[in-house]
Amino acid sequence: MKPTSLRARLRWLIVIVLVAVLVPLGVLSFQRTIKEVDELMDGRLAESARTLEVLIQHTGISSLSGQDGQSSLVPVPNETAIKLARSKHAYTYEAEVGFQVFDSLGRPMLATANVIDLPAPQPGDADFQDLHTGQYNWRVYTLRDVAEGVTIRTAERYDSRNGILHALWLDHGVPLVIGLPLLALLVGWAVKRGLQPLASLAQALSSREPGSRKPIHLGQAPLELQPVLAALNGQLERQEDALERERRFSADVAHELRTPLASIMINLESAIATSNLTEAQDSLAGAQHSVAALARRIEQLLALARLEAGVASGQRTAIDLVEVASDVIEELTTIIADSGVQLDFMQQSPQVIVQGYEAALAALLRNLIENALRHVPQGGQVQLIIERGAKEATLDVIDDGPGIPTEQRAAVFARFHREKSSRGDGYGLGLSIVQRAAELHGASIELLDSPFGTGLRVRVAIPLGE
Repeated sequence: MKPTSLRARLRWLIVIVLVAVLVPLGVLSFQRTIKEVDELMDGRLAESARTLEVLIQHTGISSLSGQDGQSSLVPVPNETAIKLARSKHAYTYEAEVGFQVFDSLGRPMLATANVIDLPAPQPGDADFQDLHTGQYNWRVYTLRDVAEGVTIRTAERYDSRNGILHALWLDHGVPLVIGLPLLALLVGWAVKRGLQPLASLAQALSSREPGSRKPIHLGQAPLELQPVLAALNGQLERQEDALERERRFSADVAHELRTPLASIMINLESAIATSNLTEAQDSLAGAQHSVAALARRIEQLLALARLEAGVASGQRTAIDLVEVASDVIEELTTIIADSGVQLDFMQQSPQVIVQGYEAALAALLRNLIENALRHVPQGGQVQLIIERGAKEATLDVIDDGPGIPTEQRAAVFARFHREKSSRGDGYGLGLSIVQRAAELHGASIELLDSPFGTGLRVRVAIPLGE
């Protein structure tokens, strides 16, 4: 099924609504008008009969009788009526009204030429009734019990009324027949004009350069379209950020995996090429070490990518920093033991609760501790201190290593930056992960001098969020 345009849907919906409203109103108006016309015409018949009654009462009807005392028919010709009686197709602007006068015995005494053929009224006839005679239908009104027992009847041909009905049909129908198509055209033009901002938006989107961060702007955008523009600009900004992260992550992976993969290949080729068992075992051990290093590097790259993509930015929950720190220390037990470094964990209270994301806070603590372990020589010490303040909780990771000069501390948060004093298998991603996790929590990071005299103190202040 071919989809319809929004413009066509709006146009037809508006036209259908107009037809649904105007046509019933027109029909009701026509019916009411017809009723009013019928009542008006019936009233005129009754008024004509009353007028004739007054004339008879004032002039009398005795002169209408013959000398033998018998009543006689005295037609009073109506020139217009006579002419119409001769030609049924004739037309006149005068109403086709005639009258008859009957005596007390029901004998005709007086009649206009156009109603001579109408039958005499019967005792049971209603005041108003419809009669058919010859080629015409008549609407008649009968007035009884006039002076001297006279009965008066006035009549009007229905084709005279039908002329009025036809005029009413034209008056009510022609505006609808002509007006509705014209209205549909005007509605189509109005809808097209009203939806012009959407066409402008489509044009702006189609002409937008890939990778552009410039927001879409429409001059004098309608109020209804402004939230759409704001949401669209926000979505485009997020998409550009996501694409930038993808490009950066791809470049990081290509750069950082090249060295360990090359080391693995060299060690495996050496193991295959040598016939000396000791050399082969050494090469395989080197390959195993490179594989472990590769796994570690991939793990850190994925962790950084997840944080940057906002995977952890779902609903915040209450997190106990002491519990998270204990789990991280337990996870790093083997690494701590192999490093030959003493790790001390001190907390102000059994629980320090913040609102945040557990995975991100665990990554933050893990990388801070690992970073400290890589920079402290064997026999050194590292302290982890967690304290709760009035508005924030602080994490301090203190070591007695060589430290970082003050002028170089800002650079350590760059990706793949690695201090020369570092030892072990670090790749310069740890503090980048720490920084991203801190941003997710609105936390601040400070690199301070260590209280041990040498080394570094990393302080992270996390708002409690209560």
